[in-house]
Amino acid sequence: MNFSSNWWRAPVYFTVSVLLAFLAISTALRSLPKDEPLPTKSIAAPLFLEASVALRRSGFSIMASLLQITPEIFISSSHSTIFAIPDSSIANASHTLWLLKHLFQYHTSPLQLSMNDLLKKDKGSCFPTLLRGKNLAITNIDAKERVVEINHVLVSHPDIFLEGPLTIHGVLGPFTSMDPLYIGQGWDHIQAPICDSNLSLVSEVIDTKKVVEWTHIIRLLSSKGYISFAIGLNFVLDGILEEQRRFSSVTVFAPPEFSFVASPLALLDKIVRFHILPRKFTYTELASLPANVSLRTLVPHHDLEMSWGVNMTHKLIINGAKIVAPNIFLSKKFVVHGISQAFQLAHLPNTSR
Repeated sequence: MNFSSNWWRAPVYFTVSVLLAFLAISTALRSLPKDEPLPTKSIAAPLFLEASVALRRSGFSIMASLLQITPEIFISSSHSTIFAIPDSSIANASHTLWLLKHLFQYHTSPLQLSMNDLLKKDKGSCFPTLLRGKNLAITNIDAKERVVEINHVLVSHPDIFLEGPLTIHGVLGPFTSMDPLYIGQGWDHIQAPICDSNLSLVSEVIDTKKVVEWTHIIRLLSSKGYISFAIGLNFVLDGILEEQRRFSSVTVFAPPEFSFVASPLALLDKIVRFHILPRKFTYTELASLPANVSLRTLVPHHDLEMSWGVNMTHKLIINGAKIVAPNIFLSKKFVVHGISQAFQLAHLPNTSR
């Protein structure tokens, strides 16, 4: 007998649905005034059933089950637009129940927004969600091609359901990171764009994963004895995060002693950036480069020069400093090398950026 390759997902779907149903119902019951009778069966139940069937037909089985079992998560006003998250993005989620509930509320707007309504909006316009204070933003739109991206996520299945007060679209992925690592670091668990009072986009979300990796790097450097450089890096991290929008990977050279940490902030920022390359180079990749090659840093017009050591040491030397601890941190987009001493700028830059 042949079984579908996704047979194992069934218990996962059922477990997620039942747990979230319990959470939503419990929350709803706790929010009722003590003298208010419990709600009877919703007159909108047939609507939710039809919407659930439409979602399931389009491949959004988890969202279909949730809408049918616990519509309270998604419905809190006279109109609702739901952006259905793919099953693959939810099945292995390790969030706590309240985080998952917030995630689904962030994918629901109290406005009725068909695909035609979305296409009439301007790029950079925002609209509210059921999660208070958290908006969504139109980040790309092409009316001719009928393409809309929200928080840089494509609306892949427009108008799955259009009936009465309920509109449902399918999206290619979640509108916010589902990586639980940063929650323990104290970062807001739903990373939303910043919009002004006129619901216009002011600032997009900084990639939370990058924030987490930088935080991990700073802690790792401190634990391995690169304390003064870790302090300096932490001081100027906000500017580097903003800069990192323009490149996808990073190489950091960390010295054990970093006397510049007491410098004025603008100068400290320049010198820390002089120890960072806007591209990832593992030790092996550096070793494969030709001698005396220039390496571009985050300081314009101030490159590093690489050479090989002499007297049989055969160590890579960058601007006179040996790489003594290669690849002390290595991930998909980051690498950190320990060096023997801080790099010296031939001509210290002025304090203006």
